[in-house]
Amino acid sequence: MSRKRSAVAVGAATTAAAVVVRDLFQREHSLLRNFPLVGHARYWIETFGPELRQYIVAANDEERPFTRDQRRWIYSSSKKENNYFGFGTDNDVEFTTGFPVIKHRTFSQSSAPASAPEAGHEVVLPCAKVVGAARGRPGAFRPTSVVNISGMSFGALSGNAIEALNRGAAMTGALHNTGEGGISPYHRHGGDLVFQIGTAYFGCRDADGRFDLARLKAVVAEAPVRALEIKLSQGAKPNLGGLLPGPKVTAEIAEARGVTAGRDCVSPSRHAEFSDADSMLDWVELLAAETGLPVGIKSAVGDLDSWHQIADLMATTGRGVDFVTIDGGEGGTGAAPLLFADTVSLPFFLAFSRVYRILAERNLHQQITFIGSGKLGLPDNAVQAFALGCDMVSVAREAMLSVGCIQSQKCHTDTCPTGVATQNSWLTRGLAPDNKAPRAANYITTLRRDLARVAQACGVDHPGLITTDSVEILDGRRSSRPMTEVYGYSPGMGLPSDADCAEIARLMSDQRQGGSAPPSATSAS
Repeated sequence: MSRKRSAVAVGAATTAAAVVVRDLFQREHSLLRNFPLVGHARYWIETFGPELRQYIVAANDEERPFTRDQRRWIYSSSKKENNYFGFGTDNDVEFTTGFPVIKHRTFSQSSAPASAPEAGHEVVLPCAKVVGAARGRPGAFRPTSVVNISGMSFGALSGNAIEALNRGAAMTGALHNTGEGGISPYHRHGGDLVFQIGTAYFGCRDADGRFDLARLKAVVAEAPVRALEIKLSQGAKPNLGGLLPGPKVTAEIAEARGVTAGRDCVSPSRHAEFSDADSMLDWVELLAAETGLPVGIKSAVGDLDSWHQIADLMATTGRGVDFVTIDGGEGGTGAAPLLFADTVSLPFFLAFSRVYRILAERNLHQQITFIGSGKLGLPDNAVQAFALGCDMVSVAREAMLSVGCIQSQKCHTDTCPTGVATQNSWLTRGLAPDNKAPRAANYITTLRRDLARVAQACGVDHPGLITTDSVEILDGRRSSRPMTEVYGYSPGMGLPSDADCAEIARLMSDQRQGGSAPPSATSAS
């Protein structure tokens, strides 16, 4: 036994000595030349910095992008555990400029929902608008869930993660956006899809990389696609093309995207099928006519000239989009340069309110379904989004957290330790879709339950009926401003049409009386 210990000690000492010699003579790292061996501790600590901060260093509301409190709420919700917090808020409410306060109503005609920690998960919150109805699309439908899964491509996320999210969407009647990477086998586990068309036309392109309408129609015919979303840009990297290196382009990814396995997979920064607002609307109408589906656009927001052009053309030519998805600059499932992630494109609430006003000023807002994306998978943010005019919210990173993400911030390295954002087969095996799908479903249903509760507290039956008058924005300890004033809204902005308001109130009343919508998106008829 002593000989074995001696051999181990000698081996360890020899290895350490070799490292010391190498460190002393290498020229790449000054720290290691000056502090051989022990200098490696610095790099080890840096590698695990995000994990160390979130568990040891950061306070409950300090860490970004998601604080410890926010992650705890998502984790406990996904496991159907008690997601309540005790001993009052630890937010510095009185001294935080911009802090939102939701104003409850003491008296209301609405009936109160169940209030026990685990009660009310069965609540169904359909969209207050019928997507595509205003333009008479044959495939117009009312989404069953106001909370849906945002676009995250197979390739960026693992197949197991995609499958877990799709199964979770199916369990809750939520829509699952494919992201721009096409439809993979992992998207085919029961969840209704929104097919996203990016600048590289993955999944609907020909051998030369050009858009292929016949291929798109074939995909729509054989998959449960309910709508088409043209991605103009995204919050993480607006107007910046993407690159998936050849070694990461597996046979499965190549099949889904319509590219060659093992070769670099490049996304251009802009679309080749249109070059301005006019030609874009022509293309929207072409896709809608050929597929019968509602067609929308997704974009981060910077310069507003294009939105004025789109709105003017929609108001005067009869062409138009069926839905608009606004992605905030704080979004971030896609890997991006630090400059783009931090400073390019407006944060969600500014971005959304400006686009909404442009369309509302031309009386187009009640014809369009508005979808918000960018940290809206948290109840307080979602309520503000609905008050500003969102009809639905799409969740991305919050959905990743629900299936196991620990915010290690290694999405761009292919070394995600929980198997969510990697194609490494050893790491992805740790994510079991059968186990994680119910967690995604629990998270979605819990968020819907809490949104229903807040709506009731505000005196309405549905979060889409919450108005900007129900939210105050604090200026500090001694003053606040109504959301209407902060974002420059006119009276009535942010609400669906009177007919849509009446219909969604009726649907919610029917549900309270014992009926409920089926767990899938319902057609306009």
